[in-house]
Amino acid sequence: MPKLLAFDTSTEHLSVAVRNGDALHVHTGAGGAQSSTTLIPLIQQLLADAGLTLRELDAIAFGRGPGSFTGLRTACSVAQGLGFGAGVRLLPIDTLHAVAEEARDRFGSRRVVALLDARMDQVYAAEYDFDALESACEPRLLAPEEVRVPQGWALAGNAFQAYGDRLPAAAARHEVLPTAAALLRLAPAMIAAGRTVAPADAWPLYVRDKVAQTTEERMRIRSGTTT
Repeated sequence: MPKLLAFDTSTEHLSVAVRNGDALHVHTGAGGAQSSTTLIPLIQQLLADAGLTLRELDAIAFGRGPGSFTGLRTACSVAQGLGFGAGVRLLPIDTLHAVAEEARDRFGSRRVVALLDARMDQVYAAEYDFDALESACEPRLLAPEEVRVPQGWALAGNAFQAYGDRLPAAAARHEVLPTAAALLRLAPAMIAAGRTVAPADAWPLYVRDKVAQTTEERMRIRSGTTT
């Protein structure tokens, strides 16, 4: 089992985990604006608890997105800084893949449409089939009504409170978040497949390119027009 550090700051929750052999050390707490100040001290504490130094790690996994832009930049910059300083390769993992893995691990769902609240009346979405040779698709930005759930698949993520009545019915709905523990479960197969990168080659996955709306755009949305 590789020695790994993983963290995700893509939502309002901060998740950090370290694996050293069979020993797993995990922290989950408030994230958001606090992540930029609390992430590194938490990493240092969990590494100490695990009896590891950064240089002993086989890789550093992080949730690359989509999600909160500030959170994604925090995770990527911290991963790059640690990787550069310790000479450790990075493993960027899609946050939606971590959502699907959390649903698989906790609820046994093997075909998952993963969703994260993208705000601005939209969701990030991707499908993952854990029984397929190629389980992932590219994350997309959709209106809740545009989400499609194949028969027998489950919905998972954090978008149900905001958009539950606008999402399609499914056999199961799992309220889950991307977690560092999920990243650690995904990491060994990805490392074996050669998915690690040098710190300089790690980037966030934003999906949404434009965040700010102009005054004119906001007025059009309120009036119900799109042109």
